[in-house]
Amino acid sequence: MQTVIIVLHLMIVATLIATVLLQKSEGGALGMGGGGGGGGGFMSSRGTANLLTRTTAVLAVGFFITSLLLSWIASYDRKPTTVIDTPATQSQPAPPVSQGGGVLDTLKQQDQRDNQQAPSAPQPPRSQ
Repeated sequence: MQTVIIVLHLMIVATLIATVLLQKSEGGALGMGGGGGGGGGFMSSRGTANLLTRTTAVLAVGFFITSLLLSWIASYDRKPTTVIDTPATQSQPAPPVSQGGGVLDTLKQQDQRDNQQAPSAPQPPRSQ
């Protein structure tokens, strides 16, 4: 279903581009600089009844409908996800900083524990 809508959407886009490029330019910025007369203005009955103008409007509506439909299909199966699989558990809460629970104090305590567990003399390297 999504592939069919994408192909239809691309066909509408290509036709819309061709239709816009085929339209006659009416002068200045957005058709406002055409010389002031009553015939052939931007919002005249002759300008809006033009076949290319109506075709552009129909293709624009089709473009918006297929765009909305594709975005709805893309979000239809979306489920909220998280990068954290399981909640983190703390073994012991850290003491407040006022009681010596700062980062430096924690590192000093860990260094002291590592020094107590380390062997007293380094082992000589073994030859191979």
